[in-house]
Amino acid sequence: MLPRERVITVINHGRPDRVPIYGWIRANLEGEISQAFGSVEAFEDKYEFDLAHIFGGPSCYPGAALQKLRQALGRAIQPKDLLDVPMGDPNNRDGYQSIVDQIQHHKEERGRFVYVQTPGIFEALNGVFGIENHLGYLLLFGDELHEVYRRQAEWNRAFANNCIDLGVDMVHVSDDWGGQNSLMFSPSIWWEMIYPYHKMTCDAVKARRAFLSFHSDGNISSVIDGVIQ
Repeated sequence: MLPRERVITVINHGRPDRVPIYGWIRANLEGEISQAFGSVEAFEDKYEFDLAHIFGGPSCYPGAALQKLRQALGRAIQPKDLLDVPMGDPNNRDGYQSIVDQIQHHKEERGRFVYVQTPGIFEALNGVFGIENHLGYLLLFGDELHEVYRRQAEWNRAFANNCIDLGVDMVHVSDDWGGQNSLMFSPSIWWEMIYPYHKMTCDAVKARRAFLSFHSDGNISSVIDGVIQ
């Protein structure tokens, strides 16, 4: 059984010839692994990894533009301010070269299942606003945030479709909503402000018959029904 077949069998609740192997190790252990094995890629080959978590692609917002805006405002960026900043082009093909290279390495040359990380709605904008400010903005600037989130959702959908066109097997959505014991905001805010904009991307991925996965840190049990929807 090839690596990609092995992973797809598990996702479809089948029984593979063995449990698929994967470890997200580069972010924290690249130096140590490279010293011992020569490279992370050599480590993955030695232990016959079956899947690969791909990062990359164009940026949602140009960092220089955000920094210039902060300096001009002399305060934290608010939703109404961000609406004046053009988002990066999700269809800029040059921005996908690292994804193309990773698909070539993992899927085409080694037969692995590949999935790409796409931005969330809440988490993706914490870097722009600051997480504490962002939580406050959910209560203070609902109308403006709806428009910010709509733009982000349309960007995410285009990004996901482009990645599927390039050959990724699964779109992986990452959005941290949880604290130790509950959501960081109320379930009602989640249903109104978060759910509709994630669904735009999820529906698009399912329509393409690609696989879809989701990650969130913390306790999000109060909205599990919404995640399933």
